[in-house]
Amino acid sequence: MLKKISLLGLIFTIILLFSFSFFIVENVYDNTESLIGLTIDGVSTKNFPSKTSGYAIESILCDKDATGVWDYENWTLKIRNMTQSRTKCQINFVSRYTEDILNGTDPVLKDELIPVTIENDGTVKKASLGWEWYKYKDKKWANAIILNDETEVYYDGDVIPEESIESYFVWIPRYRYQIFNEGKYTGQISSVTNASKEIKIEFENKNIEPSNGSTVGSWLTHPAFTAFDINGIWVGKFEVGYKGASTPDEAKKNENNSNKIQVKPNVYSWRGIQVANAHLSSYHYKRNLDSHMMKNTEWGAVAYLQHSAYGSKASVRINNNENYISGYAGVHEPTCGYTGANETCNRYEKTNLGVDGTYTVNYFNSSSQVASTTGNYSGIYDMSGGANEYVMGVIKTTNDVLCSGRNPSDHSGFNGSYCGDSGSFKDGEEFPNHRYLDTYKAGESGNTNYNRRILGDATGEMGPFTTRNGEKRTAGSWYFDEAMFVFSALPWVIRGGGNDSGIGAGIFYFHHASGGIYSNYSFRIALSIP
Repeated sequence: MLKKISLLGLIFTIILLFSFSFFIVENVYDNTESLIGLTIDGVSTKNFPSKTSGYAIESILCDKDATGVWDYENWTLKIRNMTQSRTKCQINFVSRYTEDILNGTDPVLKDELIPVTIENDGTVKKASLGWEWYKYKDKKWANAIILNDETEVYYDGDVIPEESIESYFVWIPRYRYQIFNEGKYTGQISSVTNASKEIKIEFENKNIEPSNGSTVGSWLTHPAFTAFDINGIWVGKFEVGYKGASTPDEAKKNENNSNKIQVKPNVYSWRGIQVANAHLSSYHYKRNLDSHMMKNTEWGAVAYLQHSAYGSKASVRINNNENYISGYAGVHEPTCGYTGANETCNRYEKTNLGVDGTYTVNYFNSSSQVASTTGNYSGIYDMSGGANEYVMGVIKTTNDVLCSGRNPSDHSGFNGSYCGDSGSFKDGEEFPNHRYLDTYKAGESGNTNYNRRILGDATGEMGPFTTRNGEKRTAGSWYFDEAMFVFSALPWVIRGGGNDSGIGAGIFYFHHASGGIYSNYSFRIALSIP
């Protein structure tokens, strides 16, 4: 049964008992007067552990039908349904759960981020920090949510209903990886075979000297983490949705409005937005959590973890919902690429929110898990198909000026050069700090200058590259995902592919765009908590 209590309800904590009130304020156990029992890792104690001790609640057991919950932010006990005096509560602390293989890169929680587990039917439950709520060794990635109403409080083990959730995030721990391809390609070859393989990674915390390899076989600490000097990033579990949209067209808005952001399944992806507005909306979404629009290297960090021993190591199934609804999965793996027609080998179809189709199923159908980076509900969705996703990755001119876009009518909204035309845009937004933006060297007019990649961004390293049979589209050697690099006229990176991209869509798909308004382009959010 759902257990929920408002903030006002929590105010009635334990005022009825002076001894308990004194206990909370002073953090001292008084055996003669207090009605509180304490254990730490199973051992009785009279000393209350400090907030920085590394302990978490295993259980709180109260008599007289009362229920206790631990407020981690204020480090106090709060009780509900306390109707009688001298209510007794037993508080059992345990060492906070960590996973040895993460080497100190366990999830970082702050403010309104709530740790959760997700059942095999998509049901979300509040997790205790003392429980095994993630296990990367078994491809079970850590998840956290943000509520629509932050005054609501859920207790460990409580089901959190979908209508209460505003956004889902998934933890990507800091790691180094063994370079498998230097990505120095400058063109195509006649044909390629699928070169996908396990990417070797080792988790390492930020107190370790970063690895700086650059050649095959050497190790490189992934740049997504060194850019912020953090132990990991929280990545939006889905493409950003437009809150309140009841039709696909209502989710097409070119505006700076962080209040409309939601990151959850079975909602319409926010599309038709310039990169500058996507950046500003993301940046102001949760400043306390350092929210920002996902960078190209951050996409690469997810992709490489997905293809390590800790992810599914498989082709991520396409979201082929033609209405751009988040979290969907194709019933079948596509066998051909974009053809401009809904063919048997590349089926995509429209459904209503949360409704299965013949060829596409919604997130809460357990068959959707093939579209997750883990092959289960703990992973990240919409990284293949759905809407194309703008990421913060752009080229510079030969004069080291950032490119705004193609021309005066098709650009990102950032001040910069029209790299596909003469002149520049000067009436928009300034580009953000460099840590929120991946930049690429200027290249020729072609789209195969893969040697301009950043190691770790999952572009040039996915070579060699070829023109896919029967199409004028370039594909990489990892699942034949489409692979077209940014160049002067189309300077912005997009990832994942669209709902109709077929075999060309995928987590290793990358392409070029103007940065402007397109009805099939969306974006994603990341959090870089220090």
